[in-house]
Amino acid sequence: MTVAALIATGQPEQMTFHLNRAMDNGLTQDEAGAMLSHLAFYASWPRVFSAMPVAADVFESRSQ
Repeated sequence: MTVAALIATGQPEQMTFHLNRAMDNGLTQDEAGAMLSHLAFYASWPRVFSAMPVAADVFESRSQ
């Protein structure tokens, strides 16, 4: 919920911490991707495109 709110309000710089915590609590990469797709239609594509590099960095750091 917090990650979606950060994306919707255009604050992707705060997303790293919250996305990591969400994934620590069971959010999968597929679910996070679905959230981004869903938000693109409701919160705007530009906001999701701004959040995508942050999400990619989190996914990459967690896969190592």
